[in-house]
Amino acid sequence: MAAEAKTEIISVGNELLIGKVLNTNAQFLAKRSTTLGNTPARITVVADNVNEISNAIKEALRRKPRFIIITGGLGPTSDDKTLQGIAKALKRKLAVNTKALNMVKKKYEAYARTENVKTIELTPPRIKMATIPEKTKPIENPVGTAPALRATINETTIFALPGVPTEMEAIFEDTVAPLLGRASKGAAFSEKSIYVNGIMESTLAPLIDIVTQKNPEIYIKSHPKGEENRPNIEIHFSITTTNNDKSKERLQAAIDQLSQLITANNGEVFCP
Repeated sequence: MAAEAKTEIISVGNELLIGKVLNTNAQFLAKRSTTLGNTPARITVVADNVNEISNAIKEALRRKPRFIIITGGLGPTSDDKTLQGIAKALKRKLAVNTKALNMVKKKYEAYARTENVKTIELTPPRIKMATIPEKTKPIENPVGTAPALRATINETTIFALPGVPTEMEAIFEDTVAPLLGRASKGAAFSEKSIYVNGIMESTLAPLIDIVTQKNPEIYIKSHPKGEENRPNIEIHFSITTTNNDKSKERLQAAIDQLSQLITANNGEVFCP
């Protein structure tokens, strides 16, 4: 199995903690990081609070991941505190970054042209988006206004991305994904599912253990879809390796082994 570059995700926002907004950003980042060979080791959700953000970053840094990806809190309003949290965690001062300010200015000038407005004012809230921790690099936002951010601490690269999903996804694909791909050194994630009827999860568990022992490089996880007395179970197989052809062969071998055991125990197997 290929060695994975460890990644941590930090999602910032009160709206996530109170359940108002579903954390689709974390789901997207987890899925894309995994397919790039960088399965996240941890996902943390924190409030719009400078200390909470700072503490989450410092805790992540102590675990020495290859990447920390932060989403949310980069906007112009007073509750957007991610840049302050990063500055506190890294013990760096906040300062207006000329490059970031130019990014913000160009965006508002473009908006002004579409609205036939001749002048654009860089108000304090707009300047706030360009006020970033010292010794960090702004990243252009191709969709929205707030620049993203990149910082390097020892062997860890930190990315701070906007919370708006379309903006976050665009910046991730343009800037972050290529780095994650190179860091994985060719590792790729492969997965496949089968579905089972007529066998309870408690009966299925020892059968999965048998196949796992024979295929230690493959992660096998059951996901019940029905009820205990009317079981319908998805079984998910996954592997991270540098040899995509071999990974498919290994997945299929494990699937065949488990399917035979399930059939022998009067279960029915369905392959999508």
